[in-house]
Amino acid sequence: MVFSSFFFIMSTNVEANTGLNIGEEAPDFKLKDLNGKTVRLSDYRGKSVMINFWATWCPPCKKEMLDIETFSKKKQDHWIVLAVNVDGGNEKGVRQFVKERNLTFPILIDNNDMVSNQYDILSIPTTFFLNEDGIIIKKGFTMLTLQQMMEMTKD
Repeated sequence: MVFSSFFFIMSTNVEANTGLNIGEEAPDFKLKDLNGKTVRLSDYRGKSVMINFWATWCPPCKKEMLDIETFSKKKQDHWIVLAVNVDGGNEKGVRQFVKERNLTFPILIDNNDMVSNQYDILSIPTTFFLNEDGIIIKKGFTMLTLQQMMEMTKD
């Protein structure tokens, strides 16, 4: 079971003892979105990407999603948001969640936890911020507010 943590990293000088670290290349992955389209992280090389791991049953994830929607609209010219759902086969529930909140950024389904395992996800929400070269520049291990997202992605 994954538990939410109250720890986030905003500096390249501080790193977690587990998982992927700032300065590492983010592993490429391939997942389907809610429309059945295959999405590869490498398709976004040359763009800044925010990858958020979340679940519909996670209270902090629920709260964070509306801020992620606002962030995706405010930063749409500079940042791509990819939300990786780890509900494990609850696609109907994910669709309902997305519809109720009018989310417009890509929702990717990680049914078998392949990508969350690849990224060593231990708690949700967990968020990675990648530069144009696919390098992890910041990461968060808790619910991020819109203000924190904006601060972490300042040019």
